[in-house]
Amino acid sequence: MLFVQGVSPSQLERSKKVFPLMQEHIEAGFPSPADDYIDIGIDLNEELIRHPSSTFFLRVKGQSMSNAGILDGDLLIVDRSLDPKPGRIVVAIIDGSFTLKKLTYQKGIPYLEAEHPNYPSIDLRHHDNVQIWGVAIYSIHSLGHISN
Repeated sequence: MLFVQGVSPSQLERSKKVFPLMQEHIEAGFPSPADDYIDIGIDLNEELIRHPSSTFFLRVKGQSMSNAGILDGDLLIVDRSLDPKPGRIVVAIIDGSFTLKKLTYQKGIPYLEAEHPNYPSIDLRHHDNVQIWGVAIYSIHSLGHISN
């Protein structure tokens, strides 16, 4: 079981916060004039989290997954209940340290692959203490315009 230091269980309970959601999808062209009203709300907990008791948030540090769209500073949502199938981006613990990589198999040999050419793949046969901790399901990053 994972304990979060300094956070009580009641603080971890999810609060219901619903944000406005427009009915139309957004296009990268001209906005539709019919989109100037809001019909329903969206609860980000319900939208992004399928298994609340096994979902965790982690902050990404580093560039090794940048070609997968996961950037330094992103907020990562990890679901520990999902199977770490080949091709999925997983959070692994190798020799006591967390790492984020894509799980692959090459000729039956498990590897953790970076999504950046400057970072080598990790051959899991060469590590005694490896645990696939969870599967990354969302990466949330700023577009760089957050300032007052």
